[in-house]
Amino acid sequence: MNVAAALAQARALGLERLDAHLLLAHALQQSRAWLVAHDDAALSPGQQQRFAADCRRRADGEPLAYVLGEREFHGLQLQVGPAVLVPRPDTETLVDWALELLPTLPAKAPAVVDLGTGSGAIALALKHAHPAARVCAVELSAPALAVAQANAERLRLDVAWQPGSWWQPLRGRHFDLAVSNPPYIAAADPHLPALRYEPLQALSPGGDGLSALQQIVQGAPAHLAPGGWLLLEHGFDQADAVRDLLRRSNFDEIATRADLAGRPRCSGGRRRKV
Repeated sequence: MNVAAALAQARALGLERLDAHLLLAHALQQSRAWLVAHDDAALSPGQQQRFAADCRRRADGEPLAYVLGEREFHGLQLQVGPAVLVPRPDTETLVDWALELLPTLPAKAPAVVDLGTGSGAIALALKHAHPAARVCAVELSAPALAVAQANAERLRLDVAWQPGSWWQPLRGRHFDLAVSNPPYIAAADPHLPALRYEPLQALSPGGDGLSALQQIVQGAPAHLAPGGWLLLEHGFDQADAVRDLLRRSNFDEIATRADLAGRPRCSGGRRRKV
């Protein structure tokens, strides 16, 4: 079997062209450009078996990032697997907002915390782009925390990792900026079954999807320095509810940012200084 035949086999399984190219490049340890220039190159039996198995996984609905074992996020190549949520491009909206705020904070080395870090995507992106920040990341899942720590070691980024739930392991500590992409999908959301390969606890807290957001907002005033910021990712239909939570917890300068599709995706506010 050559490259052209392998790609035809993937198409017959219903795979998108880009997915097929990425899977074959991964199996051959080559670039997509190499595939185009070498469509008559032969695959070894081992490469054929690996590519066929990967195609079956993708055709069954497993995320491409899990099959490849990696995902790019904000310029960083992260290792990912079933223990962590696949980082989404829309979450870069949260990172970009945080990076806008960091230079405006009074501290030269601002203290930053990422609550529910998963793969470490947000914490590592912030540390990479703003090295002066003192970044801490909290994660309840031990397997997810292990993935985040491995990413940090491979990327040589200094982040302090804390096991625990939301603010619980941070008693007595204060931060200039807190960020979080918590589980926010409602239990009855019809799209949830399609995400069956990803960890449910990272996707949905149950109920209306607001409980984790509520816990984070209500606990924030005790852990933010006066004038400190809290930024949260949420569902496109939850912006009003999250802004209301922020108002009731004494935040001001409350705003919402849109994702790549123009939908309200992140809301945040500043703890009142008084």
